[in-house]
Amino acid sequence: MTLTAGDLDESALLARIFPRLNSSASVLLGPGDDAAVVAAPDGRTVVSIDTQVQDKDFRLRWPNGHASTGFDVGWKAAAQNLSDINAMGAVASSMVVSLTIPSQTPVKWVEDLADGLTAAIKELGAGDCSVAGGDLSGGSEIVVTVAILGSLEGREPVLRSGAQAGDVLALAGTVGRAAAGWALLESAIPIADFQLEQEDAVRIFCRPRPPLAAGPVAAKAGATAMLDISDGLLRDATRLAKASAVVVDLDPEALLTLAEPLWETAALLGMDPLDWVLGGGEDHGLLSTFPAGIPLPAGFTAIGSILPGSHNSPPVTIAGKAPQPAGTKTAGWDHFAR
Repeated sequence: MTLTAGDLDESALLARIFPRLNSSASVLLGPGDDAAVVAAPDGRTVVSIDTQVQDKDFRLRWPNGHASTGFDVGWKAAAQNLSDINAMGAVASSMVVSLTIPSQTPVKWVEDLADGLTAAIKELGAGDCSVAGGDLSGGSEIVVTVAILGSLEGREPVLRSGAQAGDVLALAGTVGRAAAGWALLESAIPIADFQLEQEDAVRIFCRPRPPLAAGPVAAKAGATAMLDISDGLLRDATRLAKASAVVVDLDPEALLTLAEPLWETAALLGMDPLDWVLGGGEDHGLLSTFPAGIPLPAGFTAIGSILPGSHNSPPVTIAGKAPQPAGTKTAGWDHFAR
């Protein structure tokens, strides 16, 4: 018989979770008390928070038959928050987790979630970070919320609003692959029939790999603006453009290069891979701008440039022309869109 959360009391379930969480020097007092105590040696703390909701951000069972493991959901909860800290040029130091679960949730699924959180922190290179505590509650669906703290380590934060005309637009990480993975999971094609390209896309959707080393390196190299690509290249580039009062001009050749690993999967599903590159989120790549003439840090690829903005100019262009209007497949992710 499967042991479920409803078979245990809160203390017994927490006793199964706590040993699975890693520890770090930045957490002075971890799980088990009324509140955690974390170090802030820089004197400033970078804070972010994100939520995953069952059937909104993930499904326990996808249309193609794939089951979301607790490990996948835990990994993604850690990765998407670590990426936000990275986009400020900071280093993650600690996180707290709020978990709401139905009573019929298998205990093994909850244990796997804790393992996924820990594995993502370690494998993505955020060894200075650990889970300092959180909250456990019951509800009708699974909801995982992570609040994360980070340190600037003496640097100034890199904002969305610092891009200047003449800057180079560069990307670290991937775009479009998580969107391809989502489309595959929503399809009727069973995972057993996937080729390597499709397996990779699903893996990136379920367990994204934000380039955590890139944020602090870009900040040291003189990045003028940075942004985590969580809702799609067009949507997030628009946010950067509006915050900086500039135009982000994307290089069509660079876009085609980004789409190249997705052609086979797109053909399988009858899709255009450029829709995924422009509109797909959740790879959690890092979009950055750098002054012209300086070498791009390792891991970054130039994908466009920054042009002067005006009252009538579109925020994002491709080779100087406005892309498809909002509302098409390239518009990006919106939590409240129909």
